[in-house]
Amino acid sequence: MNVTDTLQRYRESIDNIDAALVFMLAERFKVTQAVGEYKASHALPPADPGREERQVARLRQLALDAKLDPDFTEKFLRFIIDEVIRHHERLREG
Repeated sequence: MNVTDTLQRYRESIDNIDAALVFMLAERFKVTQAVGEYKASHALPPADPGREERQVARLRQLALDAKLDPDFTEKFLRFIIDEVIRHHERLREG
C-alpha cells in the first residue's frame, strides 16, 4: 500500500469519526432541549453550577483514562455547556 492510500484510509476514518461526533452532539442537544423545557416549565434555573462542576471533573478523569488532554476536554465541554445554558435561558424567557 502506498503513502497516498494510507493517508486516504486515515482520512476516511477521521471523516467517519467526525460524522459520529455530529450525530452524538445532535442527540445530546435533543436531550438537553427536553431538560431546558422541563426546567422552564418548573421555574428551575437554566444553569446548575454543581452539576457542571461534577461533569467537568468526571470528564477530565475520563480524558485522563483515554490519554486525552483533560484541558482540551474541559474546554470542549465548557463550550457545549455554555451553549446549552444559552438555549435554556432562551426557553425560560420565551
